[in-house]
Amino acid sequence: QVQLVESGGGLVQAGNSLRLSCAPSGRLFGSSAMGWFRQAPGKDREFVAAISWSGGTTQYADSVKGRFTISRDNAKNTMYLQMNSLKPEDTADYYCTADPLWETIVDLSTPHYWGQGTRVTVSS
Repeated sequence: QVQLVESGGGLVQAGNSLRLSCAPSGRLFGSSAMGWFRQAPGKDREFVAAISWSGGTTQYADSVKGRFTISRDNAKNTMYLQMNSLKPEDTADYYCTADPLWETIVDLSTPHYWGQGTRVTVSS
């Protein structure tokens, strides 16, 4: 059973930074694309960022482009989301995801594996 475990969420003031981490279990990590989604209170879940299995390709939602950076360290079996210049509208539960297919994450927003989520709250 593959599990995705997020960490790094918390309360931060607008303009500051946070780094989220995701550590998958099992043999999933090295052969899967991975991504982050978020869901704000009362809103639909939305795509945030994705990274290919090699780390060579990334994609971002327009709302976070230039502020967030997704990366992965396959040697450490960990994926990261560096979030800079945070805004109150970034407040949400952030979910780590993984899927063997890039398109499933980026185009369909239906990755096979999901974490439990970590909450990010940005105060104004």
